[in-house]
Amino acid sequence: MNLAELKSHVRTIPDWPEKGVRFRDVTPLFQTPECLRFIVDAFCRRYEPLGIDGIAGVDARGFVFAGAVANELGLPFILIRKKGKLPFHTVSAAYSKEYGTDTIEIHVDSARKGDRIAILDDLIATGGTLLGASKLFQRIGAEVVEVSAIIDLPELNGSSLLRANGLKVMHLISFTESE
Repeated sequence: MNLAELKSHVRTIPDWPEKGVRFRDVTPLFQTPECLRFIVDAFCRRYEPLGIDGIAGVDARGFVFAGAVANELGLPFILIRKKGKLPFHTVSAAYSKEYGTDTIEIHVDSARKGDRIAILDDLIATGGTLLGASKLFQRIGAEVVEVSAIIDLPELNGSSLLRANGLKVMHLISFTESE
């Protein structure tokens, strides 16, 4: 498995969830054991030497591989959920995304002050989700070491927005609009 093979497993769905959006579906990556193993191994190699205290995954596709990475590294897995899905006391952040707005939350005790957190999601589009997620951890005093994704959509400028907000960004593959 290599990055080109990984990329070939991503399905593009035009006009979903609304007209004009080219949705990059990572589901086939999760349904192909070699792809999922490649993804988990890549993120483990990235984060093992960095002294990370926790791996956070964004609801819902980020959960799939972030939980596996946390397990492989023997680290806590932190859920970043959509508003109203967590049962304990939470902090929340509203954010803009490619086709609307939303609110995400974490439990107030998801991380301790000074903890070093890596946040993983399936893709970076406008950057709003990962920017909002990073603000959640900053509010509880944790340090976001890096935000990362399987896919970057560079034409939507999300990675640029994240970097402009002082975040380190990593992704495995990218797609241009014409791909």
